[in-house]
Amino acid sequence: MAASLVQHVAKIRVSSVLNRDVKQFGKQYLTDGNDDTCWNSDQGSPQWISVIFSKPVKIEKLQLQFQGGFVGKDCWIEASVNKDEKLQKIQDIFLEDTNMLQTFNLQQVVETSNMKIVFNTSTDLFGRVIVYKLEILGES
Repeated sequence: MAASLVQHVAKIRVSSVLNRDVKQFGKQYLTDGNDDTCWNSDQGSPQWISVIFSKPVKIEKLQLQFQGGFVGKDCWIEASVNKDEKLQKIQDIFLEDTNMLQTFNLQQVVETSNMKIVFNTSTDLFGRVIVYKLEILGES
């Protein structure tokens, strides 16, 4: 059974933060479990979230919750299969423009210590993305 891998996250990086206001819209809110906080990107495309784990994990599922109207489009997941290997695209994900939590099963379980979610475009005219929740499920 898949369990949360958030406790194994060593570092999260994001492409941008709205007006550089990390206190209000920073990456720390992606995994804080609070429904009232979010990561809000600045304008422009693409936007992305990079996750580095403290040890290799097996990723089975990904959950994202967006602000409707600020949802990523033309999106995919990248991961490094070997520690020194560059990130490579492992799967496209198709997001709905909704506030509801969306769950994506990976086509195959991926063992990695580094992954990236790329939002190539956005439903927002300016390319902004707003994420309230990021959950990564699998085995440690």
